[in-house]
Amino acid sequence: MPRFYCDLPLVTGHLVALPDAVARHAVGVLRLRAGEAVVLFNGDGAEYHGMLENVGGKGASVRLASRHEPERESPLLVHLAQGISSGERMDYTLQKAVELGVSAIQPLTMRRTVVRLSADKAIKRRAHWQGVVHSACEQCGRNLLPPVAEIQEFVAWVRTLSPPPSGEGRLRLLLDPEGDLCLRDLPPPTLPILLLAGPEGGFDPAERKLARAAGFHGLRLGPRVLRTETAALAALAAMQAIWGDFR
Repeated sequence: MPRFYCDLPLVTGHLVALPDAVARHAVGVLRLRAGEAVVLFNGDGAEYHGMLENVGGKGASVRLASRHEPERESPLLVHLAQGISSGERMDYTLQKAVELGVSAIQPLTMRRTVVRLSADKAIKRRAHWQGVVHSACEQCGRNLLPPVAEIQEFVAWVRTLSPPPSGEGRLRLLLDPEGDLCLRDLPPPTLPILLLAGPEGGFDPAERKLARAAGFHGLRLGPRVLRTETAALAALAAMQAIWGDFR
């Protein structure tokens, strides 16, 4: 059944006029017609089933018939701090991270980041990335939207973190081919995980040192060096397989 994100109040029994972009996609791209069933969601944790009405030109409305709260969120709370990569690499990373259950995303500018964004372009890029997240949620069935935080510079961001965590279940993990830990060495987490992944050129030695001082442990994902668009996704998939809902 087609799913659409709508940034609107959704109430069963009501007729909702679809936003122009959503209507164009539903009617112009998917060729949906009046009477067909669709699902809408707005990020409140529920999804709303209904029928298309008033389909004409590029517009359409949906009569909402029922509200459902399926459980599709991961039992793991993983916040991904991702060094910005260029072009489609970053889009791919965010899209697949959402599919793999990530809870929140923090884009970071690092010393070896290839892309340098002005203030205006940073605002536009963040809005684009949030759109990527919305589309990924439409596809994978999630009804909660992982937020994309404002882009931050790595050194400033890491200095805002609270003191290094202690105790079982509190994890700050730095993806590092030379890390001294693998996932199977760690106990199942009981609190959120902060996963830090570098950009195309990897971490600068000073950044790695600063991260370790902030309580991050080096995590290796086997003997091969993974690309920036692969590393965080491999870690998320492995976490879901070992601790999460892939079991």
